[in-house]
Amino acid sequence: MKESISRNSLLLGLFALVTAGLLAGTNESTKDRIQAAERKAAQKALLEIVPLERHSNDLLLDTVKIPAEYWESLGLDLGGEINIARAEGEAVAAIIPAVAPDGYSGKIKLIVGINLDGSVAGVRVLSHNETPGLGDKIDLKKGPWILSFNGKSLADPGPDAWQVKKDGGQFDQLTGATITPRAVVNQVRRTLEYFQAEQDIIFAKKVVNQEGEKP
Repeated sequence: MKESISRNSLLLGLFALVTAGLLAGTNESTKDRIQAAERKAAQKALLEIVPLERHSNDLLLDTVKIPAEYWESLGLDLGGEINIARAEGEAVAAIIPAVAPDGYSGKIKLIVGINLDGSVAGVRVLSHNETPGLGDKIDLKKGPWILSFNGKSLADPGPDAWQVKKDGGQFDQLTGATITPRAVVNQVRRTLEYFQAEQDIIFAKKVVNQEGEKP
């Protein structure tokens, strides 16, 4: 009886080890594909904001870490990196990750492209849980609302106008949804304020050539 129990225990243990090994192998084999897919998605979003004709560098490789003291204002729990767009080695724009924490259905993950002159190159929503047919129109796939930020800056329309029209600002709210666009407008404004305060530091990084030496 004891031998039977021991044998069954051994078999169960071996089964658990084999299962764990298979799961680990599957995870390892799919990790590269997942990373490649994430890179492709990230690159697509970046190129929508700063298209190829505006830069000559690899946006995914030319990055600057965001200092911890700005994580809260940008809505970032674990920090993040700014992607720098350069043309012939000269910076032309920065693409900054940000999260609006107060969407109607939770956090709204964004990237905000800002030109050298402080104007918005473009904004894209990367992920959200907003209501289909209402708040989800912040997503470019659902409507053009997000394009209303293009060309805007803190000076134009001015700080006080960085609100939805219901609050006395310049930006449209969505039909049947005010909380969602309000959250996005406020976060884009905070991102512009961060850029204005840290622009020199953001663009201070030197370009590194293929040999790894600074020109």
